[in-house]
Amino acid sequence: MAVMDEGLTQALIPLAALVGIGFALFQWFLVSRVKVSGWYGLDNGYKDKLIEDAVEPEEGLDSNEAIAKCAEIQNAISVGATSFLFTEYKYLGIFTLAFGAIIFLFLGSVNGFSTKSQPCTYNKGNQCKPALANAFFTTVAFLLGSLTSVLSGFLGMKIATYANARTTLEARKGVGKAFIAAFRSGAVMGFLLAANGLFVLYVSINVFKSYYGDDWEGLYESITGYGLGGSSMALFGRVGGGIYTKAADVGADLVGKVERNIPEDDPRNPAVIADNVGDNVGDIAGMGSDLFGSYAESSCAALFVASISSIGISHDYSAMSYPLLISSMGIVVCLITTLFATDFFKIKNVTDIEPTLKRQLVISTILMTAGIAMVSFLALPSEFTLFNFGTEKAVKNWHLFFCVSIGLWAGLVIGYTTEYYTSNAYSPVRDVADSCRTGAATNVIFGLALGYKSVIIPIFAIAVAIYVSFSLAAMYGIAVAALGMLSTIATGLAIDAYGPISDNAGGIAEMAGMSHKIRKITDALDAAGNTTAAIGKGFAIGSAALVSLALFGAFVSRAGINSVDVLTPKVFIGLLVGAMLPYWFSAMTMKSVGSAALKMVEEVRRQFNDIPGLMEGTAKPDYASCVKISTDASLKAMIPPGALVMLTPLIAGTFFGVETLAGVLAGSLVSGVQVAISASNTGGAWDNAKKYIEAGATEHARTLGPKGSDAHKAAVIGDTVGDPLKDTSGPSLNILIKLMAVESLVFAPFFAAHGGLLFKLF
Repeated sequence: MAVMDEGLTQALIPLAALVGIGFALFQWFLVSRVKVSGWYGLDNGYKDKLIEDAVEPEEGLDSNEAIAKCAEIQNAISVGATSFLFTEYKYLGIFTLAFGAIIFLFLGSVNGFSTKSQPCTYNKGNQCKPALANAFFTTVAFLLGSLTSVLSGFLGMKIATYANARTTLEARKGVGKAFIAAFRSGAVMGFLLAANGLFVLYVSINVFKSYYGDDWEGLYESITGYGLGGSSMALFGRVGGGIYTKAADVGADLVGKVERNIPEDDPRNPAVIADNVGDNVGDIAGMGSDLFGSYAESSCAALFVASISSIGISHDYSAMSYPLLISSMGIVVCLITTLFATDFFKIKNVTDIEPTLKRQLVISTILMTAGIAMVSFLALPSEFTLFNFGTEKAVKNWHLFFCVSIGLWAGLVIGYTTEYYTSNAYSPVRDVADSCRTGAATNVIFGLALGYKSVIIPIFAIAVAIYVSFSLAAMYGIAVAALGMLSTIATGLAIDAYGPISDNAGGIAEMAGMSHKIRKITDALDAAGNTTAAIGKGFAIGSAALVSLALFGAFVSRAGINSVDVLTPKVFIGLLVGAMLPYWFSAMTMKSVGSAALKMVEEVRRQFNDIPGLMEGTAKPDYASCVKISTDASLKAMIPPGALVMLTPLIAGTFFGVETLAGVLAGSLVSGVQVAISASNTGGAWDNAKKYIEAGATEHARTLGPKGSDAHKAAVIGDTVGDPLKDTSGPSLNILIKLMAVESLVFAPFFAAHGGLLFKLF
């Protein structure tokens, strides 16, 4: 038995979650403490108080009029983002109820909706709860996961829109104050998401346990619905938000920067408000739901695999809760890590920003390694056995320490590799920028080559993590390795959310006509944030690979497959189709962005041509029409790719059987990870190559610039090509591979009992 008893475990997990929520609220309080000087109302009736400290205006440029303008822009962004998310969630609410009914009907029909107990699948000789009960509780878990995912995205968006103008106005007091405002706001999102996810999962398990009692096999099988709900919402949030933001961004860039030669966030550009709204609904709300989905699925995969091992059969609660204790320790570690950025070290120059953010990753990884050791030796028995595809594998507690740790350190390797290939501080991005001298074509060629090359190290890191963790602890090892990579999710999300908040802050500064000094500070914050956003996507994709493999193993076990033989025709056809799905999905999402961007470009051009005085700044653009184009396009276009992902496992499992579905899952995993990493890094590199030329911080950059030069225009075209890659298709692919895997696991009992209809007929 474990050293830690059940009572202590029951107390520590919710305590850690509540500490995380408390710390998030404290960080929000610190951001909101900034002094307020007035109310700035809008035509829509929405009002918000904004910072106004006794700071001397720099050369008379930062007048009260500029501050009032900041408030107006912030409110427009907040109202636009809230309106879009409410509309999106209305559609998703209908989908959630409909898919919940499908889960109940499919799983309930496994034993003909019988209410009688059934023999346990793994704990031979014992009776388990009826399939109908599993259907009901899986549906409830699915609804809870969906709700928590939506809440994670929505809260993140509200925090980001609350902080963006505050960051802008704090920049008047220097780069350090602006950084802290942006980073603390990101930390609010990070800690709320990690703590809420843990708390809801903990409460769900304990409530379900009151019915299931000793049937832990059924209990943790039904809990997998929590991960399915989280990822379902994440998929639509990522795709919908990604299409929204990139349609506006591409439209704004092509007409504003290339054709009209005006700055990125110039208030004369009709698409600029839609662009800023998109940063929040795509990069904040979408990313929040995405990483919550990864956390929920890795936890559910680990819990399910553990429930059919000796610790599940012997009802060792502390050992069974090992995944939740790892997440609890992660919250404490991330709390300490955050203080290094906000309290222990002060940022004095713009050059300190990126090193401070990268230091967060290193500090959290080192501290978490010690935390993993503590949890592993206190919560786990010295030795136990795991179910390993029909056999049993003896595992020691120190094996699990290495499994979680290698996932954690593999995440750091992926993060730093992503940073190397997407930061303009290093040669890969500078080479891409240099290629702009000869036009957009060479820029695109260099960018694609960079993206393909950037896949190599992350894939080797994932491969090593898989080999070591599987060798030590079979599929449970892979599941906890994924959890290890996500154990510092609060810190990862803090530095990720920091990016869009800084981006919005820069946009608000330019639109409000604030001084060059402030714009320079917000540009520096944004440039660092662009790299950290790429690091966040790297973490999300790497963890998705491990999570998907763990879920794949759980599915194979639950479906009763002893081995997956790729030379079997049933499996091989699944493998081919699965490998094709990421390309089909990417084609759908990229075409959706292209179609929406086409409408946006036409609308922006129309306004510049038809509104007298718009280019001269004497007339206001019609922002609302551009917001409507992005909203309508994203809500309509998110349905087909979402349907592709959700229906594929159902069709493959029902008509072709579990072996073909296993092939589909394996193919999509192998193909999807490569395409996702390549797409995200290519887009990130193009974006930072453009920023490198715009900043003109080095002699080399100055030879390529300034803004408006031919090289800069080529860089803008590369950036617009990369936008849907890095913010729509790439990040959505990691949800594709893990969502199909968790959906297959949830429906595994139905597929095992009734699947393969076509092969049964012929």
